[in-house]
Formats: sequence, structure tokens, C-alpha cells
Amino acid sequence: MIAIIGGSGLYEIEGLDQREILSLESIYGKASAPAVKGFIGESEFIFLPRHGLHHELNPSEINYRANIEGLKRIGVEKILSISAVGSLKEEHQPGKVIVVDQYIDRTFKRINTFFQDGCVAHTPLGDPTCRGLSNSIITILKKNNIEHSEKGTYICIEGPQFSTRAESNLYRSWGCDVIGMTNMPEAKLAREAGICYVSLAMVTDYDCWHSGHEDVSIDAIQKVMSSNILKAHSIIRNLSESETIHEKACNDCKSNMSDIVMTDSVDKDQAFLDLIKTTKIKNES
Repeated sequence: MIAIIGGSGLYEIEGLDQREILSLESIYGKASAPAVKGFIGESEFIFLPRHGLHHELNPSEINYRANIEGLKRIGVEKILSISAVGSLKEEHQPGKVIVVDQYIDRTFKRINTFFQDGCVAHTPLGDPTCRGLSNSIITILKKNNIEHSEKGTYICIEGPQFSTRAESNLYRSWGCDVIGMTNMPEAKLAREAGICYVSLAMVTDYDCWHSGHEDVSIDAIQKVMSSNILKAHSIIRNLSESETIHEKACNDCKSNMSDIVMTDSVDKDQAFLDLIKTTKIKNES
């Protein structure tokens, strides 16, 4: 089962049949919205709107832990994250799709781990996205002649404000490709949960660094977003026909508990869900 987490502008999956509304149960509080379960052809999808049904959650208000744990509980093994982003490089013009392979996390308000309150674990994040799932998405992008980059670094800021010009130029000097507000701690939590995760960053603007373009604004973003959403629907339809969707989650995205858990009193051979129940992590929204 693969989940699509939809960002700004993507609030449903086109052509999803046999729909069922699923309440995402989580010990971490309320998820962004109920998930929608359905089929495109023979392939089963789960859809979750990251910002809520009416885009009522700003990036720092999203309960990332409830979203990821809720998806894990219903059997999701793979996540395709789709996000609107700003470009930090001239060659990543609005309308281009970046298959993210690295992150810089500049958030500071969000709880970014499941492992706390009596259980300490250090999860490897050298390669924070799933290479196998990314390759499948890249194949689809090539097949459909969608302009894209096969890799890129996403810097995640707190928001909801956009960057200052000084910040935008600082992030450019670091070599970042795109800037967004939502992929962290989402990607970190997916890895802790043993879920394959890939992010499609869909460029809507040049942030505020580019002297040849107007500063980023909601109006400017919305002009590009509608065409980006059409691309997103096309990618999802093609994914429904890919053999990848029927494969098990890859071993590279699963951590061996005995390798990452440092707390001696925890049974390190238990699966993720058993682990979080055993350690009685507090219910925090």
C-alpha cells in the first residue's frame, strides 16, 4: 500500500475509485485529516492532505508524528510526498520537478522523533529518501517528458512566513536547490517508522533572491500551481501501473532496532508499533 501526502493545492487524487474514509488513529493526537483509501486500476492508494481538508494547518501546526504513525498503523509501506517549493537555483524554473535526495532541516518548533520518554534511538539518515522508489518516479518523469532533476537538496524552514532576501541568498550559498516548509520532520519520521519515502518538490517560484523575478507571493504561486497539480495527477496515474507499487518496502529504509536503540531496558527485537506501545510514549498533539 502506498500513501500520497498532498501539499498545497493537492487535496485529492484524480480517478480514485471505491473510496473509503479512514480515521487515522495515533497515540500522538490528531492527524491532519481522515485518509482516503481507494484504487486506480488494480493499485491501492491512500491519500492524506498534509494541511487538512481546507488547508487550515500551517506548516508548524501539522502533527507530523500522528500522520506518519497513523499511516503506519493502517499498513502503509511507501509514501510519495508532493510539495510546492521555491527554487534556489536559476536552472530550477517554475514548473520543474525535483526528486529530492537530501535535506537541510532548519525547523525548530516541531517534535521530530518517535524515540523519547524512555527510549533513545539514533536512526541513520545519510540517504534520507528511498532510492528504489525515487528511481521509479524518475522513470515516470522521463516517460512523460516532464522536466525534472533526478536529485536535489531541500532546505526546510519553519514558516509560515517566506524567507528574507538575506536568508534566501544564504541558503543558495549552501548549495540548496529548493526551499519548503513541510518535508521535515516528515522524512525523518518515515525513516524511523521503516516506511519508504520519496519527495517530489514541485517548483512554483524563485523565492525572493532572483532580481529578474518578482518576490514570492501567494498570487505568483497559484499561477504555476494548477499546471503542477496536473503533473502530479499524471505521475500518480503512471505510478498505479508501475510494478514498484506492488513491491515490499525495501530493506534500506528499515532500521534494525538492535542497531539503533541505545536504551538497555527496551526489547530491541520488537517491531516499530510494538516498540512505541512498550515504551508508553506520551500522547502529545
